[in-house]
Amino acid sequence: MTLKERLEEDYKTAFKQGRHLAVEALRMLKAEVKNAEIAKRKDFDDHDVLEVILRVAKRHQDSITAFNKGGRQDLADHEKEQLAVLQAYLPAKLSEEELRDIINELIAESGAKGPADFGRVMGSVMKQVKGQADGTLISKIVKEELNKKQTT
Repeated sequence: MTLKERLEEDYKTAFKQGRHLAVEALRMLKAEVKNAEIAKRKDFDDHDVLEVILRVAKRHQDSITAFNKGGRQDLADHEKEQLAVLQAYLPAKLSEEELRDIINELIAESGAKGPADFGRVMGSVMKQVKGQADGTLISKIVKEELNKKQTT
């Protein structure tokens, strides 16, 4: 079953069970996928759908931060609940140790020697761990590991 089919089935199930929050979140996600397909003029595969889900999840995270700053806890809670629905479709998050191992492996493969190689390493890491780790954490670890390389 493709990710798009799973979204559709889960939407129908949530609708039949009267889970209004899940219906709202999945309806919005399905619309985002459809709009992206129209914009790109192609049917999306699982990789493309995952990109849309990641983008929508990031938007929810940003909204939560903004609502918390604005003192609107009710809206922040609503966004958190919708984000929880979407997280069922995202890949499992990597631990910091797993991420560090992957980064060190890719640094070794690329032959990176220091901070000047940051962009090259960062690009390959982001491709490999798509959706499994936060970009700021990846960036922090890549910088740390490349700085270690430079000093040795």
